Amino acid sequence: MAINTWNFPDSNAMAWHILNQSRGGVRQTRNAVVEGITKCEQLQCDLAVGYGGTPDEQGETTLDSMVMDGAAMDVGAVAGLRRIKDAIRVARHVLERTEHTLLVGDSATEFAISMGFRSESLVTPKTKIIYKHWKAKNCQPNFWRNVHPDPKTSCGPYEPTATPLTHRKEDRARTEHQIGAQHHDTIGMIAIDVDHQIHAGTSTNGLNHKIHGRVGDSPIAGAGGYADNEVGAAVATGDGDIMMRFLPTLLAVEAMRNGKSPAEAAEVGIRRIRKHYKTFSGAVIAVNRLGQYAAACHGMREFPFVVSNPTQAIHVETVKCLPPEPSVEVVPLTKQT
Repeated sequence: MAINTWNFPDSNAMAWHILNQSRGGVRQTRNAVVEGITKCEQLQCDLAVGYGGTPDEQGETTLDSMVMDGAAMDVGAVAGLRRIKDAIRVARHVLERTEHTLLVGDSATEFAISMGFRSESLVTPKTKIIYKHWKAKNCQPNFWRNVHPDPKTSCGPYEPTATPLTHRKEDRARTEHQIGAQHHDTIGMIAIDVDHQIHAGTSTNGLNHKIHGRVGDSPIAGAGGYADNEVGAAVATGDGDIMMRFLPTLLAVEAMRNGKSPAEAAEVGIRRIRKHYKTFSGAVIAVNRLGQYAAACHGMREFPFVVSNPTQAIHVETVKCLPPEPSVEVVPLTKQT
């Protein structure tokens, strides 16, 4: 089977095509994930994946990607990759050609060039227009806090304020970006063959107008994705800065290891995050080693994903998201006389 986040059917079709190159998809799961996600990078899926997408606050597009082998428990990933379009393929080279897990920034670019990838600008005319409009609006929204000049009205450059840190509630109010059908940030994909070999992968160009150098959850094993042949796999998408603090895909796989269904497992991380960040937006897909799957989400009305297996090919499904956690008002007890 092949399953991926969001309504990206072309990517799923590519992965499914590759799985069908051998009977039962045997020895094709890595190829399926890498080439399925590459298709999304090439198509610039919703400008959230691949080159020419969301610029950072310096006007540059950088890429994060990961691929994980559920048999060897091995990972290859890149973060803050500059001037290289094929992020997931570079991540595969990290997996197959090095003893490392994650390469970042200019050093990741140098590695990619040494592996034969072409260096070229990831900025397009569309990127420049997005960046110009953002600058014209005094760089709103952005991801700064506790700095001066006021990041709510100014583009900076910023310096630390001399005042105490703001309250957590005020901090969280600074997050003004949106996650959803046109504002998400990641494709996550899982492929499983008839022998229960599992690979998971991710790719993104990150948040629009992120601080230069920011890396989210996508290239982090256990956050953006996780795979274990003994159990299954999971991938996530959404508010990466928040979600990576909870490792929701690792939580989902471990929940399935402990006997929970994919539906229950997908909700574990979502519910835990919701407990601390009531307005976050995100989703998790969980698949067990038998190919049974489910998704859970929060902060959106519904979440689409695409699945192909022997009973259905390139099938778009949606799941209704969990409602906000009800707020509980604590009433102090009064002393009776």
